[in-house]
Amino acid sequence: MEEKFFFNQGGVSVSNARFMVRGQTYAMNGVTSVKQSVRHPSRLLPIVLGILGLILLFGGSSGVMWGLIALSIAALWWFSQKSEWIVVLNSASGETQALTSKDRRYIDGVIEALNQSIIHRG
Repeated sequence: MEEKFFFNQGGVSVSNARFMVRGQTYAMNGVTSVKQSVRHPSRLLPIVLGILGLILLFGGSSGVMWGLIALSIAALWWFSQKSEWIVVLNSASGETQALTSKDRRYIDGVIEALNQSIIHRG
């Protein structure tokens, strides 16, 4: 049977026979299912900094400037943190986190290709 490719982008390719991720190869005949997972960043420190900024802001006229600076840094820090999306492969030997990216659409495309590969395999 000829190898049919469902995805080939950014060092990752999915065919009916193999899933290749930056030098690591997984045999598709051993993959029983695929799922997406997400890892959200801890936002505790930006929250603490924001609370400190609010305390400084409303604590008196001498802390207004420092409060605004702390709030600005907290907001930038909060919005710069991105979640990581993960491709999780299930096989007889357990779960494997095969690929991680901050680009959800990219991970969605890989998972769609992996599902097509499993369907194609029959």
